[in-house]
Amino acid sequence: MDDNRVYFIERIVAGLTYPTFGLIGFVWLILGLFTNAKLRPFMQYHIFQSIFISIALVLLGMLLEFILNILAVIPIVNIIVLNIIMFLNSPVLFNYSIIQIVIGAALLYCGITAFLGIRTYIPFVSEIIDRNVR
Repeated sequence: MDDNRVYFIERIVAGLTYPTFGLIGFVWLILGLFTNAKLRPFMQYHIFQSIFISIALVLLGMLLEFILNILAVIPIVNIIVLNIIMFLNSPVLFNYSIIQIVIGAALLYCGITAFLGIRTYIPFVSEIIDRNVR
C-alpha cells in the first residue's frame, strides 16, 4: 500500500483551507483530535501553512496600520503615504482593490495546487512549515 498517495477528500480539504484562511483546516484538526485520527503529512503541511499565512496577514496588517499611523503625523510624508494608500485601496477590477486581488490570487494559487495534490511552495513560509511537519 502506498503511504504517499493523497486521497481525494484530503485534496478537497487542503484546497479549501486557503480561501477560508485556515478555518476548514482548523475544523479538520479538531475532528482529527476527537476521532483520534492521525493526520497525514500532506494535510498537516497545507493546514498549518494556511493557518500560518492567515496569521501572518493579520499581523502584517496590524504592523502596517501602526507604521502608517506614525507616518501620518509627519507633515509632507503623510500626503505621500495617503496617496499610496488610496492607490492601493482604490477599486480596480470588479470593485476589488489591488491588495485584495493580489491576496486573492495567491490564495487561489495555493488552493488549486493543494487540490491537485502538490505541496505549494511559498519561499519563507514553506520552509518553516516543512521543517516543523516532518
